[in-house]
Amino acid sequence: MEFNPNNNVIKLCLQGMGMEDKDEPEGAGRLFLQAWNESTNDFEKFTAAYYVARHQDNVRDKLKWLETSLQFALKIDDASVKAAFPSLYSNIAKCHEDLGELEDAKKNYELANSFTDNPSDDGPFYHGTRADLQVGDLLTPGGTSNYKSDLVMNHIYFTAIANGAGLAAALASGDSPERVYIVEPTGSFEHDPNVTDKKFPGNPTRSYRSAAPLRIVGEVTDWVRQTPEQLQQWRDKLANVKGEIIN
Repeated sequence: MEFNPNNNVIKLCLQGMGMEDKDEPEGAGRLFLQAWNESTNDFEKFTAAYYVARHQDNVRDKLKWLETSLQFALKIDDASVKAAFPSLYSNIAKCHEDLGELEDAKKNYELANSFTDNPSDDGPFYHGTRADLQVGDLLTPGGTSNYKSDLVMNHIYFTAIANGAGLAAALASGDSPERVYIVEPTGSFEHDPNVTDKKFPGNPTRSYRSAAPLRIVGEVTDWVRQTPEQLQQWRDKLANVKGEIIN
């Protein structure tokens, strides 16, 4: 399953988040409820219910919507959705705790802790860059961030979505051609904390990072290119990002 920002339900959720940024919770809540009403599959219902939940004033109502989101998430056999389980179970546990239902809270906290940080994604994986590399080369941490020039990266980042790697290559500094390499992790890896459970629940962009090198095993050339206007919009967004990069 590949995350599609042009999906109508996803667009409604993005509009709702925009209303949240403008401190207009009532408008955001209406958009999230509209997204729920227009959802037609498990992924859309999982996502929309997650956002409806956070606009409930009543704890019992919030719990109902979180459990609804979890119900649909459990039907989806996808690594990007499974990344949301710790957060969902923790939020459900907190609701039970607030309601004085301590046994249910304990059970859900235990479920949240039962999920390891190691993603179940089997790839293939991609890394976007402007560097001219060869099959067999190793990509290692220690380079500077593409988004903050004075930040040395302790991890190497990659994704299971070729188009996402292509976007990263286009946003990388320099004038060399954009390259998207097929890579294999040589050690353990984890969900990218900069995007997981941020705008959307789980890790829909299937973005990961590792402190171990990535081995280049191939290259792709047929990813979807962004228009100059779209790239500028991305650069503007990155320039306005609040908070620190988690490294």
